[in-house]
Amino acid sequence: MRRYLVVAHQTLDSPQLLEALRERMDRGPSIFHLVVPLLYGDGATWDEGTIRLAAEHRLDEILVRYAAEGIAANGEVGDHDPVYAVDTVLRRQGANHYDEIIVSTLPARLSRWLGRDAPKRIANLTDVAVVHVETTPARV
Repeated sequence: MRRYLVVAHQTLDSPQLLEALRERMDRGPSIFHLVVPLLYGDGATWDEGTIRLAAEHRLDEILVRYAAEGIAANGEVGDHDPVYAVDTVLRRQGANHYDEIIVSTLPARLSRWLGRDAPKRIANLTDVAVVHVETTPARV
C-alpha cells in the first residue's frame, strides 16, 4: 500500500486535489494522511483554541467526504506553519515513511504558503517526491 502525506487547509475539498488523490488511487492501494495546518484569519481576534477547533472541524468534514468517495484517509491538525507541521509528522513517522508528499495551495496570487516557498522547503526535509497542486478552493 502506498502512503501519501497531504498538506492542505482551504483547498482540501478542491477538485484539483481530489483529482490528484484519485490519480494516486488509480496506481494501486493508497492511504492518505492529511495534515491541516492551523489557519489564522484576517486579523480577527480568535484565540488558538477556537482556531484549533475550526481546523479540527474542517478535518472531520473532509474525512467524512473522502470516506464517502472511497478515499482511505486519516489526519491531524498541525502547526500554522505548513513546513513545521510536515516536519513534525516526518520526525514522528520517519523522513521516508511516505511515498510522496502532496502540498495543496491556493493560486500563487493568493497563497501565503507559496510566498514562503513552502513546497520547496518541505522538499528539503525528505528524499521523497514533493508534488505541488495549485488549486481553486471550493469555498474560501
